[in-house]
Amino acid sequence: MTRPGSLFCFGFGYSAEWLAAKLLPQGWKIAGTARDDAKRAAMQARGITAYPFPLPDAGMALAGVTHILSSVPPRDGHDPVVAAQGDALRVLPDLAWAGYLSTTGVYGDTGGAWVDEDSPLNPSTPSGKARVTAEAEWQALNLPLHIFRLSGIYGPGRSAIDQLRAGTAKRIVKPGQVFNRIHVEDIAQVLAASMARPAPGAIYNLADDEPAASSDVVLEASRLLGVAPPPEIPLEQADLGAMGRAFYSESKRVRNDRIKRDLGIRLTCPTYREGLAACLARPSSN
Repeated sequence: MTRPGSLFCFGFGYSAEWLAAKLLPQGWKIAGTARDDAKRAAMQARGITAYPFPLPDAGMALAGVTHILSSVPPRDGHDPVVAAQGDALRVLPDLAWAGYLSTTGVYGDTGGAWVDEDSPLNPSTPSGKARVTAEAEWQALNLPLHIFRLSGIYGPGRSAIDQLRAGTAKRIVKPGQVFNRIHVEDIAQVLAASMARPAPGAIYNLADDEPAASSDVVLEASRLLGVAPPPEIPLEQADLGAMGRAFYSESKRVRNDRIKRDLGIRLTCPTYREGLAACLARPSSN
């Protein structure tokens, strides 16, 4: 455990909420940005100082900050936080750690082959290409930066359990397609461990131990709920938007050895089975 500091989160979203839930009881000061008034009010109610983005007065908002986390996705092919606040971030006197949440989409399609943090970056989708650019833009700031490449994020409120309950789950089948996932509790665990063991320049894959097809996850969620699974839909018959088609265009297996070796991580949810069971046991998020 690192000594309590001051964390500023650009984009106080799902992952940042879970990290804050771990750090607030330890005495951390936490602030962040959110786009709408209701979200900022909810943050304030939890003791988290909330700002709009871009920051109207970056010097004031970032004064005394020791840790920075950004989960803001690229916009128009570039990182909006670097564009709007890069100059202010470069001169923070007390910054000990910065984290950027990227995606395993930067590796592109490997046809199901394994990748690790040293694998070539070969994105095949516009979002993956934008993430490669954003990573480089963050690295160019010369901060004590740590890049976290996340697999498919899920957890309470955002899982196949919730999709089945809402009647929106689909069992789309593309033979041979697999990908990893990461439970939001494990994201928070890894981020906190990195903050306790800073290694500027480090890149970490956040992935579970078992790449699997999305249809297998829906089957397991159906079993846990005791309901009939939705029928199989061949990919070519699925009515998917651009993001859905991009998702099914790639298949890869992601190694997570580094977070275990360098950060001492023992995954709370090593596969989707434990993860879905955890979602069923704890239906609400932080």
